[in-house]
Amino acid sequence: MEEDFPQRQTKREGKGKLINPEDTDFETSAEIVVSPSFEKMGLKEDLLRGVYHYGFTVPSAIQQRAIIPITKRRDVIAQAQSGTGKTATFSIGVLQNIDPASNEPQALILSPTRELAQQIQKVMYALGNYMSIEVHCCIGGKSVGEDIRRLDAGVQAVSGTPGRVFDMIKKKKI
Repeated sequence: MEEDFPQRQTKREGKGKLINPEDTDFETSAEIVVSPSFEKMGLKEDLLRGVYHYGFTVPSAIQQRAIIPITKRRDVIAQAQSGTGKTATFSIGVLQNIDPASNEPQALILSPTRELAQQIQKVMYALGNYMSIEVHCCIGGKSVGEDIRRLDAGVQAVSGTPGRVFDMIKKKKI
């Protein structure tokens, strides 16, 4: 096997052949400018008010690196320790791209558990407090009829678990 570069920076292709990550087609956070403040991120005024109302004053390391690429609709893979603001990071990025005037779902956040889906809904509501954004939580264990009524009434974002979200897609509600 070719091992001219560290194992942790390689990925396997096919039958154990190692490929150099420099030969792959992707960008890393090293190429993205770090933003030291929420004001410099170019966030909507109402969203910025929600961020400060939520209690954030200075963006965490993950927020400094990931919010802007998310607002630019880039694919982002971000990893950080618990309690560093990851949920707020992607919520801010998503909320920046939502058009409050449209009642169609514009964002879908899938979670592996009901509890996480509910937490994400609460964070998005709090951050989008000044934006008039409707966020609905589609999870098992709750009324399917209520999900249908809420989705028919119009929401901009959906936080949910795969099973219930798939059911709403099959019913053509999302």
